[in-house]
Amino acid sequence: MTRPEVVLVGVDGSAASMHALDWAVAWAGKVGWSLHLVSSYTLPSFTAASLDGGYAAFDDTSMAEGAQAVLDEAEERAVAAGARVTTSVATGDAAGVLVELSEDHGLAVVGTRGRGGFTERLLGTVSSALPAHAHCPVVVVPLASEKKDMWSQEGAQETVLGSAVAGSALEPEKIAPAATVGPDGLPQVRRIVVGVDGSPQAEAALTQAIEQAQAWGAELSAVAGVPVGSGAGLLAWLPSNIDHEQVLADVSAGLDAIVDKHEALHPGMSIRRIVLDGTGAELLTEFSTAADLVVVGSRGRGGFRGLLLGSTSQAVLHHSACPVLVVNRHCQDDE
Repeated sequence: MTRPEVVLVGVDGSAASMHALDWAVAWAGKVGWSLHLVSSYTLPSFTAASLDGGYAAFDDTSMAEGAQAVLDEAEERAVAAGARVTTSVATGDAAGVLVELSEDHGLAVVGTRGRGGFTERLLGTVSSALPAHAHCPVVVVPLASEKKDMWSQEGAQETVLGSAVAGSALEPEKIAPAATVGPDGLPQVRRIVVGVDGSPQAEAALTQAIEQAQAWGAELSAVAGVPVGSGAGLLAWLPSNIDHEQVLADVSAGLDAIVDKHEALHPGMSIRRIVLDGTGAELLTEFSTAADLVVVGSRGRGGFRGLLLGSTSQAVLHHSACPVLVVNRHCQDDE
């Protein structure tokens, strides 16, 4: 099924949702898509015992007006950046509203830590619930000030490199600086990391990562994690005489086979392959400090002995320093 070329963006007036909107505007500009902005509110419920004097009518006009004001501000911001925009106000739980609307969109984008915006409704549990249940891929954009100024033009490179290289096999000269903004003031994606473990969900994530890399003109690295040397994770039970180097080599061979197949489908695409000792959540979170986008598949148990993408997507969502794109099983079922 070909998805509509429209990005669904949840906005609630908070700095986090505006940050996510900027990301969505930048992506839409790269691929020529339009945006649909949604703000939702929930009507309070009353029990009979809580009402003094019997029935009391609740006028939701002010809440609807507040949601519309949020949309008007967001629309003005997006249109000023050159985006084609439609908007709608919805009544209901924000996560449920966005999950339902995701059936008719090609990508959904939300921010994290949305408390403080309109009725504090949109970006609290939404950033966890939407990626798990959406019918299209979801990008969750962290508020830059929570981790680092991801979209500053200077100043973060040394900190990012030091954090990413520590305890890994990464080479400083091969890591791009922190993400920048373009001449238009919108975020740019130059380095993408995708978790791959051989499962169908991970292959779907790789497909999405390739699409993102081609649109942004970004470098793409495929990462597989093998928790062998640390003595933690699923391989901790292995006998001490197991050849850990051979385990790493086997996983590397599996990763090469998958990446080779996808490179053949996309002539001219070059994907770096990285296999490291560690769990998927640890590695992808670490890589997020030097990347501009992390792509993961959810519920990925089953590939390469289930080494990478089980609960990884949720862990990365909570700790990533850069935006995270999640592809879940619903996305694949709807294809």
